[in-house]
Parts: sequence; C-alpha cells; structure tokens
Amino acid sequence: MITDYQAKYFAHELTRRLPANDIGKFTASLQDAQVDMNPHQVEAALFAFQSPLSKGALLADEVGLGKTIEAGIIISQKWAERKRKLLIICPANLRKQWNQELSDKFFIPSTVLESKSFTQLKKQGKKNPFNQEQIILASFQFIRSKEEFVRMIDWDLVIIDEAHRLRNVYKPKNKIANAIKSAIQHAPKILLTATPLQNSILELYGLVSFIDEYAFGDLKSFKTQFGRITTEDSFLELKERLKPVCIRTLRRQVLEYINYTNRIAIVEEYFPFQDEKILYDLVSEYLQTPKLYALPNSQRQLMTLILRKLLASSTYAISGTLEALENKLKAILADQKFLNEKVELGTEFETIDELEEEWGDEELNSFELLTDEELAEVQAELDNVSTFRELAVSIEKNAKGEKLLTALNKGFEKLEELGANQKAIIFTESTRTQKYLLDHLSSNGYNDKIVLFNGSNNDVKSRQIYKDWIEEHNGTDRVSGAKAADIRQAIVDYFRNTATILIATEAAAEGINLQFCSLLVNYDMPWNPQRIEQRIGRVHRYGQKHDVVVINFLNKSNEADQRVYELLDQKFQLFNGVFGASDEVLGSISSGVDFEKRIAQIYQECRQPSEIKNAFDTLQQEMDESINTRIDETREQLLEHFDDEVHQKLKVNLEKGKSYLNQYENWLWAVTKHYLKGYAEFDFKRDIFRLKKNPFPQFKINEGPYQLLKSGDSIKKSQQELDNDANLYRIGHPLAKQIVEACKTKQLEVQKVIFDYSNHPKNMAILEDYIGSTGTLRVNQLSILSFEEEDYLLIQIIDKQDNKIDSEIAQKMFSLPAKTKNINSISYDIDQLLKKIFKAQKQVVLEDNLQRNAEFFDQEYDKLDKWADDMKISLEREIQDIDAEIKLRKAEARKKLDLQTKVKEQRAIKELEKKRNEKRKHLFEAQDQIDDKKDDVLSNIEERLAQRIVEQELFTIEWELI
Repeated sequence: MITDYQAKYFAHELTRRLPANDIGKFTASLQDAQVDMNPHQVEAALFAFQSPLSKGALLADEVGLGKTIEAGIIISQKWAERKRKLLIICPANLRKQWNQELSDKFFIPSTVLESKSFTQLKKQGKKNPFNQEQIILASFQFIRSKEEFVRMIDWDLVIIDEAHRLRNVYKPKNKIANAIKSAIQHAPKILLTATPLQNSILELYGLVSFIDEYAFGDLKSFKTQFGRITTEDSFLELKERLKPVCIRTLRRQVLEYINYTNRIAIVEEYFPFQDEKILYDLVSEYLQTPKLYALPNSQRQLMTLILRKLLASSTYAISGTLEALENKLKAILADQKFLNEKVELGTEFETIDELEEEWGDEELNSFELLTDEELAEVQAELDNVSTFRELAVSIEKNAKGEKLLTALNKGFEKLEELGANQKAIIFTESTRTQKYLLDHLSSNGYNDKIVLFNGSNNDVKSRQIYKDWIEEHNGTDRVSGAKAADIRQAIVDYFRNTATILIATEAAAEGINLQFCSLLVNYDMPWNPQRIEQRIGRVHRYGQKHDVVVINFLNKSNEADQRVYELLDQKFQLFNGVFGASDEVLGSISSGVDFEKRIAQIYQECRQPSEIKNAFDTLQQEMDESINTRIDETREQLLEHFDDEVHQKLKVNLEKGKSYLNQYENWLWAVTKHYLKGYAEFDFKRDIFRLKKNPFPQFKINEGPYQLLKSGDSIKKSQQELDNDANLYRIGHPLAKQIVEACKTKQLEVQKVIFDYSNHPKNMAILEDYIGSTGTLRVNQLSILSFEEEDYLLIQIIDKQDNKIDSEIAQKMFSLPAKTKNINSISYDIDQLLKKIFKAQKQVVLEDNLQRNAEFFDQEYDKLDKWADDMKISLEREIQDIDAEIKLRKAEARKKLDLQTKVKEQRAIKELEKKRNEKRKHLFEAQDQIDDKKDDVLSNIEERLAQRIVEQELFTIEWELI
C-alpha cells in the first residue's frame, strides 16, 4: 500500500520530459505500444533526434529489422508530447499497412488522404485537408500533386518510407522528388530505406539533402570532394559527415535478439486445358490490336495489364471484364459520347484505383465523331469481345484450380512436418476468382473451413462473423468503433480460431498480421515484386515461429510466365531463404511499378517465343548491371559499423532499456492500485484487475478486466493470448491517463509518512542503516525550456540532525509500503535548509544542461563551418572550370587555319575571360554572403539556447523508516 505522496511522485516520473539523448526518453512509447523492446530499434529511435538541433535522420537498417517500428516509436513519442502535425509519405500500396500498424501496435489514429477524400473534405469546407489532428498518410504522387497545401502546414515530423525512391532528387528532372523536398523543406524528417546507396555516391548526397541542407554544400562541391573517393582522408571525411545523419544495423548483428525462420518454396506446374488456351490466345491477340475502341488512350496501358492479370487468374475473372468491355462498346454504338469513358470494373479488380495513381496519367483521346467506317470497326470489335465472353462463360473447369487441391495437400503435409498450424492463406487478384475458389474448395473437402477477405468484406458469412465478434467483445477496447477495421479484425480472429483457409484479395496484403499461419499460396502472381514481398510479409515476419511455405503456380505452356517466375525467384530471391527479397535487389529496380510496366510491355509487344526470350534476356542483363557489387562494398564501408562495436552498444541499450521499462511499469501499476481502491478488484499474480465502476464518469472508460502488458515477455502477448476480453492496460490508455493526471494534480499538505521496510519482501541493504531514523523530505520539479523541454525531479532529504542524505535513499523508500500521520507544519529553519539543498541541486542540473547544449552547439557550428567551406569550394571550382575551358579553347584556336575562325574563337575566349574575371571579382563578396548566412543560422540557434526555468514544489513530508 502506498500513500498519495508516493503516487504523486510516481505520476510525475511517468510523465516527465527527458533529454533527447536519454535512453529513457522512449520508455513511455515502448510501454504503450504492442512491440517488444528490440535494442537496435531503440538505438535508431534515439539516434533520429540525438541532438535537439537535429533535423532528422536516415534510418537505413537492413530489410527485416523493423524500420516501421523504429519510426512508430518516434511517432508515438511525438504523439505523447501532443505534437499532432505528423505526415507519413509512402508508396500508395503501403498506406493501409501503415494505417493498421499504427493502430494495432501504437494505438494511434491515422487517415489516408488521397484524391477522393481530399475533394470530399474540401467540399465539406476544410480549407486545407492536410490540417488535421491525426497522422496523415499519403503517397509520393499525391504529395507532389498537392505540394502547395503540404507546404502550408508547420509539420512536427515527416516520415518518408521507401525513401530510396527519392535518391535522385539532385537531378532537376526528378520532378516528384523535388516537389516533395520543396513541400516539406521546413519540417524535421525521418527517411526509411535499406538501400541508401544503390548506384552512385551522389544518391547519398540527394537523401541527406532532404534531411539537412547544411550537411553538405551544393552538388558541385560534393562532386569535387567525394564524387570519386581516391584518398583515405576524403573517405574518412565523408564517413564522419554522414555519421550524425545516418544509422544502419545489419541482420547478422541482431541474431541474438531476433529469431528468423526460413522460406520454403513449392512450385506447382500445370498446363491449361485446351479451351483455356484458345481463350488466352484470342484475348491476347485482341489486346495487341493497335486500336481498341473499348479502351481509351487514358486507360489503355493500365487496362491491358489488368486484362492480362485477370486472364491468367481464371476464366471466371476474365468473363466479367469482357462483359464490361462488351457494355462499353454497346454504349459507344448507342451514343458516341461514351468513347472516352473508362471501363468500369466495380470491385472485380480492387487495386485499380491504387494502380491508376502509381502508373500516372496517360494522354486523353481527343473526341471526334466516328466515321461510318469506324463505327463498323466498333461493331466488329464488339462481335469479337462477345465471342470471347461466351467462350469464357462456357468453360467450367480451370487447370490451375484443379492443381490447387494437389498443391494444398503438399503444403499441409509440409506444415505437419514442421509442426505448424494447419492454416493457409490463398491470394488472388480477382474477386470473381475468389468466389470460384470458395465454391471449388467447398465442394472438395473444405466446406465450412473457409473464410473470405476482400475490400468490402460484405458477403453473408463475413457479416455474420462481424456480428458475432461485436457481441462477444462489446464493451471492450477490442471494438475500435471503425467498422471497416473491426470487420477485418473479426475475420482475422475467425481465421485464427476456426477456419483452415483464408482466400484473400490484395486487400489482405496490407495491414494484417498472420504470424499464426505459415502456408501462403500465390494463386495469382503479381508482377510487382514489392507486392509479392508485401504478401509474404503478412506471414513471414517477426513473431513467426515456423518456417513459411510459399506455393506458386507455373503455366508450363507460357514462355513469358516462366521467365517472369524465373526473375522473381532467382533475381529477387522472393521465395526461398531466411530474409526473402533483399532491399538491395528491390531497390535496384527503383520501384516495383517500373518493373511491372516492363513486364507488361513484353507481354504486349512480343508474339514469338524468340522475341519473348530476347526481351527477357535484355531485362535480366539490365538488372545484373544495376545490382552493382562495387556500390555494395562502398555502402558497407561508409554506413556500417564493426559487429563488436554494434553488439556492445545494443547489449548496453537492452539492459538499460529493460531496467527503465520495468521501473516504469512498476510505477504505473503502483499508481493504478493506489487510485482504484474501491473501484477495482486486483489479481496481483497475473497483473490483472477488474474495473467495477468508472472513477471518471465524464470520460468513456470501459468497465471489466484490464491486463498490464509486461515488457519481460520475449514477444508481447497478442490480444488473443490475454485473458478473455481483457483491455490492454498501458500508459496511453484513457483510464491510465486520468489516474496519472489525478495523482499529479492532487494538492498535498505536510504529513508524516512512515515507510515500512520490515514487511518488504526484497532486501535493500542501502536502507538498513536508516531503520529507526526520521527526518524531512521535499520533492521539487525543475523544468528547463531551452533547445528542448526537460523535467527533473529533485529530492531534498535530511535526517533529524539536519544531515543531508543522498536522494537515492528517498527513491528506495518510495518503493516501500507506507502510511501517513498528521503533524504540524515544518519549521522555518528546516524549510530554509531544504531550499539551500535544492538551490545547489538546481545549479548542478543547469550546468549539466548548459554543458550538453554547448556540445550540441559545437556540433552544429562545426557542421555549418564545413558547409560554408563546401560552398566556397564550389565557387572556386567554377573559376577553375572556366580557366580549364579557356586553356582548351586557346589550344583549339591555334589549330585553326583561316583567320575568320581564329578571330571568332578569340572573341569567345575573351567572353570566357570576362566571365571568369567577374566571378573572381565577386568571389570574396559571395564568400562573405555565405558567412552571413552561417551567422544567421547561428543567431537562431543562440536564441533557442537561452534557458527558461520553471520551478514547482510537489510536496514536503516528515519521514520515518521502520
């Protein structure tokens, strides 16, 4: 049992603001999140803002080490500090995944902003839809299109995922990268990529310039110094200058903390039935026709891709789309205004909106009335499409579907051998194929063992699953209130607890975690390797206890299909090994969309096997050239640290971090037990309590069971592993927030607090000398507002003889059970003595803060000095370049034979000399301007350096230790 005084002290400890480089800074975020405390992730999060003057960082851990978690910890900290202007920029296909991860792991709300929702918010009267009190998720393309709106927001933090896509920002023609850089220039940034250096050292310059424009000079000075690293000195100089902005940890360095499982590939080969082959050839030939009236130019490229994907998926999938084309052609014949209308697929191909955004706009058709001859062509096209559709509808059996049964048997046998759950997820790109597979598997031994997952989740069974789930979890934190998210969770729970097979569209490739399943079937194979990696990442991820079996289908009668699989398997290494596709390889293609477009182009343009072979050989050769081993070596030397050095640092981080977390959880638990006396029943052995009555009726807080998530578990328990329907109790929970705030703000009079060491189960030798002693104790909070905001709890403690005692004694006493006793106020002399001790403590803290800030200032000054030198090098290089050109032109002029040409050349040389002399004349002036700019930046830093101090006495007590 603790007292109000201890509760107040603990509550302040739980919420105090720590310096940027203190490992305890992220304790609250880690305790509040559904993530383990992996030391490399804490190290990366601390590194990101190790100095309060830092403008951000490049987090470049190897793939599979959880860069998203690192960013999540930082976001969580910002959120706890009530900083709400947060933006995450990522590829379009990762937006939902981020949304779900933030919700599931960090309990933080976020919203995806894209064209549709942006327009809707504008119509509702929101001047700037980016101005919201929740995290904004947006794609690269969308940020570029809304650059002026993004620039208007004073962002607290911007995260850029897959940042290697912006690495060529130093090239003016890279419009997306330059638009994004311009839009968020004023914001602190975290860039996430496992491939910070892919093809050229200049890419590092590009990425670092995103974070801090003063880290290096301009491009010319960077090229001059580091374009070709020829000396050890220049190499070490570059390494040193990258050190403050880039951190990279390798998988081999963290094997002590993370257990990785393997990927095992099974290939199921098949030959299409004869009628399927005929349909494929007819539709393929149709798609290669130069002019198609069913597909406007603005949609031709993308719709061709989708039609080919549906054609490879199933005859059921393509029949629906052929019907859509048929309807479009009929509409054109009825009224030519429909010529430029898009083909509507409904929910048949769910990722069409995303693909449209990724693929970018194509030119629109110019509208002109069709001639009679062209109308006849439309009718001929309609006749062909109708024939194709009729053929597709007539086909009842698909060879790949028949082979699925064989493949599943092989997969389940492998799972049994591995000792894994008999669970399988089957991915298809088509909702029609999904329905076909449901019927096919249900009639072949899997009836009532299947659940569907797609973009709408609106079938009868899914609605019933959702209804049952809501009834079961009503009144608990399991129910988020967001129907779409709750339906997804209900289906995942049903798959875990009841179903054997989950048949999913691409909607399940984002934002759900299925570590309990270790068999994945790619019924349809995306051509974008990043999408495949994303799919496999649902099951092959941190927390997976078994090797993951991946089944792929291979059409042996299709040369192009075989070459695509060969690339995905051998070049991208997606299906075998411990880590799957390396980011080095994925990064080499710039983006999966580019690769997808190249594949689509080969299918569209090549007819003969020899053409297909040559096209794929060329593509493979380009890939071989882009995966450059020399660059790998440079990246290794520049960005990686020795294994022993990393290991020692991570070890210290882990020990310190666990110590902080344990202490933090103990404080939270103690404060909660103290405040909820009479409101809750506690099961102390299991860290569970049942809230019988809401102590804060003005806030919506669920009654029922709560369980504290302890950091001691190797993997934090999922909701399903907790007691049935227990709410996850953590520092960020509304109940915990209110309890902590109530304890912090309670006004406390002077009393005697008797601390009981005799009934404490643990030995604390440090206290034994003080048993039977009494004295006085005061706690003050000192807040310093300088480069950042920091809080210190300073304890002044004396004994009865007015001897000063180490504050550690008081901290140990606060952990003991205690009771209070009324007394009179303390004497004036004791009050003055405590004030004197506090003044001395305060002086030590202020000096420490000043010294630390001075170090930060020195680092910043050193960086600005180097930036100024870089810029001067650039100016001098311009003059040197002109000198070199003059010398060359003079040599060339001497070789000219006719006088007229000689005169012309000499005039050109004179102009160059004039330009050089002008530059020489302005050189010192320009150098002075650079120094002035440096001074302006330093003046801004000096303004922030001034300390503002706030003092608050929390309480004073007389103490006795028994």
